[in-house]
Amino acid sequence: MPEETKPDAILNPLKNASRLLMTVPLKPLQGDRFQPTGFPSLGAATYQTKDGPKLLVESAQSMANRFETTCWDSATSKPVAALAGISHVTVNRGGKFLTDSMLEAHRINSPYLLEGKDRKLFDTIKTELGGLAEGPIDRKILAEVLLKYDIGSLIHGVFLAKTGGRLRIARALSAFIEASGVAIAASGGVKNDHVNPSGDTKAGFGNVPFARDEFVADRIDLHINLDLAQIRGFGLGNEAERLLILLALYRVRKLVDGDLRLRTACDLEPVDRNNLVAARPEGFNLPSLTELENALKSAIEACKDKMVHTVVTFEDELKKAKDNKEDNGPDGSDQDATESEDDDTDRDDE
Repeated sequence: MPEETKPDAILNPLKNASRLLMTVPLKPLQGDRFQPTGFPSLGAATYQTKDGPKLLVESAQSMANRFETTCWDSATSKPVAALAGISHVTVNRGGKFLTDSMLEAHRINSPYLLEGKDRKLFDTIKTELGGLAEGPIDRKILAEVLLKYDIGSLIHGVFLAKTGGRLRIARALSAFIEASGVAIAASGGVKNDHVNPSGDTKAGFGNVPFARDEFVADRIDLHINLDLAQIRGFGLGNEAERLLILLALYRVRKLVDGDLRLRTACDLEPVDRNNLVAARPEGFNLPSLTELENALKSAIEACKDKMVHTVVTFEDELKKAKDNKEDNGPDGSDQDATESEDDDTDRDDE
C-alpha cells in the first residue's frame, strides 16, 4: 500500500460491522506436542464440549499481554517506531526507566503511576474526570481522558479503582487459543546430579525423576474478537475511531506474523498467515503489517493533539509484602502456588 493511502481504504469493509471475528488455525512449529497454559491448583484447563474434549492453550488475559508486547520496543523502552506519537505514561526511578503503562498489568491504574509521592498524574486525571466518581458516568469524558493519557486502555480495558472504583472499560480486543480433539502426551525425565546422585533432594542435590504432561490435538485455533460497536460507542469521533481500530488490527497482525512461542514447549505458527479471513464481516482480509503501519502514520498524525506522552517518577521505597501465616501454610509458603512457565497476569479487571 502506498504511503499516502488513507486509513479508510482498510476500514471501509468494517463500517457496517459491529464485531470483527476471526479464527486463525495454528500448528506446532515442530512435531505435534505442545504445552498449554497452567493454573495454580488446577494445571491444564481441559473441558468437555458437544464436539468432544477441548483445552485452553492460552487465556484471554495472557493474550492481552502478548498483544501489547507487540507494540513495545524493549531495547529503547518505548513504543515501536511505527507507533511513535501514541499516548502512554512512562515511570522513571533515579533518572532511569522503571516501567510504563503499556507494560503494567492494570495499565494506567498501576500503583507505580498513581500511588507514589509524585501525585501530579493522579491529581490531573482526577480533575479531568470531573465528578465521575459520583452520579451517572459520562463514558465519553472517561474515553477522552484515556485517549489522552493511555490509548491502549481503550483497547485492552482498564479499571480505575483508585478514582472511586466505578470507572471501567471492558476489553475491545480479546482473544484466546483453544485446542480441539485433545489427548495427553505423557512423558518424563530426570534432573541428574552427576556428582551426588543420592544427595538430599530437598536441598537441590541428587537425581530427581519427574513426570511431564504435554498435549496433542486435532486442531488448534486462535479466536479473535474486536468489538467495533464498543469503539464507536466511545463517541470520540471518526479520527480517534479509525486510530483505535487500526491499532487493534496492528496488534493482531504483528502477533501472528511474529513470535507465537508461548512457552519453551509451546511454539506455534499460523497454518496460513497470508490468508487470514474474518468470519464476521464475512470475507474481510486482515491487511499486511506494511499496510497497517502506513495507515497508522496518518491516523496517529490526525490525533496527535488529543494524545500526550506523560513522564512521572516513582522514588518510593519498594516494600516487600508482609508475611501472612494465616493465609499460607504452616511454614509460611503458599500452598496453592505451582510452577508454571505461563504469564497469566491480566491487563484489565473485566
